[in-house]
Amino acid sequence: MSAHLEFAEKNAKYAETFDKGELPVPPGKKLLIVTCMDARIDCYKSLGLELGEAHVVRNAGGSARDAFRSILISQRLLGTREIAVFHHTNCGMQSFTAPQLRDIVKSDAQSKPDNEKDKIETTVDGMEFYEFSDLEESVRNDVKFLKENLLVLDEAEITGWVHDTANGKVRQVV
Repeated sequence: MSAHLEFAEKNAKYAETFDKGELPVPPGKKLLIVTCMDARIDCYKSLGLELGEAHVVRNAGGSARDAFRSILISQRLLGTREIAVFHHTNCGMQSFTAPQLRDIVKSDAQSKPDNEKDKIETTVDGMEFYEFSDLEESVRNDVKFLKENLLVLDEAEITGWVHDTANGKVRQVV
């Protein structure tokens, strides 16, 4: 069964007790979290946050570079002043290299017409995937990228963390 077929029914149950419609748009803690899209991570529960307290930007690997557009909007238009970068153990971004992924996508495109295949190959060749091999180094690199970026507000507090998917604990790296 497709997951989307349950959306309306499950949402109706959620909406019955929903009482957060008056929350302001800016996050209450002026916090933005960048983390992985991994379905095992629940940022709000694992960090003791409530709805409305933080922006959470998720992408493959929790890349700050990939989240940068959202970071700028969150800081400049919605008042966030703290950024917490979270990567996690057992991350899929450590299981491949960009050339491997590019080869997979190009191989999948072989059945397409030549003009489509060429567009796919050009597109995937121009993409950055932000894969990494060293977990803590990837956190440090993302924090460094943000701290050195001239577009990030000078007063922003930026920290880097690792979430352990085996036990749910977090630890600060930077």
